[in-house]
Amino acid sequence: MTTLFISDLHLSPENEALIQLTTEFLCTETKGVQSLYLLGDVFNTWLGDDIVPVEFEPLITQLQQLHQAGIKTYLMVGNRDFMMGKNFAERCGCQLIADPTVINLYGIKTLLIHGDSLCTDDVSYQRYRRKTRNKFLQWCFLHLPVRYRQGISDKIKQKSREQKQSKSTMIMDVNQLEVSRIMQEYDVQYLIHGHTHRPAIHAFTLANKAAYRIVLGDWENKTSFLKCNDQQFVLSDHRISASDSVLRIS
Repeated sequence: MTTLFISDLHLSPENEALIQLTTEFLCTETKGVQSLYLLGDVFNTWLGDDIVPVEFEPLITQLQQLHQAGIKTYLMVGNRDFMMGKNFAERCGCQLIADPTVINLYGIKTLLIHGDSLCTDDVSYQRYRRKTRNKFLQWCFLHLPVRYRQGISDKIKQKSREQKQSKSTMIMDVNQLEVSRIMQEYDVQYLIHGHTHRPAIHAFTLANKAAYRIVLGDWENKTSFLKCNDQQFVLSDHRISASDSVLRIS
């Protein structure tokens, strides 16, 4: 049996081809899979569980079928779809999990996180993140009319695009000190996250022990996923070589 991890699909109603690619992937690549983890930014925007675009119905149906087949599916919110809630997760047959979450992955204590909280060098974004995770502000947003929610979302995305043009790529990547800090806080040697769109398996030393940070890739128009079993982790992404894609654990 295997465990599958994906993130940063950035699905939107306008890109039905990517929705279809995702649906087909979940149909074909989940054979023999015991658990599936979607670690945030599955959707490019989420205005509330009460507003689900009809274009997402094929994906919802496929997730429901995975649930019926006995595949445990876990859903974590990201920086794009952080308003996604328990109601939508349950509708899909998924379990909503916190960011961060620790799991036992074939005997390995592993930390799962979306990844945006690790980008501590981006001070303005972290300030924005704290505001958007405020439960009262989220409640207020979800009680606004749809057109107001859409307008707020459009302005946030536009501002984000403008800021990215002036920020260095280093600032928008994770801070290694923060990576080490949170891994020590949760007492783990393995970390899996997305967000940065820089798929890779990073090896380093933490508390005099070997540690690993596995970064999931974004999808665009091609798949990117991590498949794990009790012998190895394999990161499948067209941007990384075969020799850099395997982490053997036994």
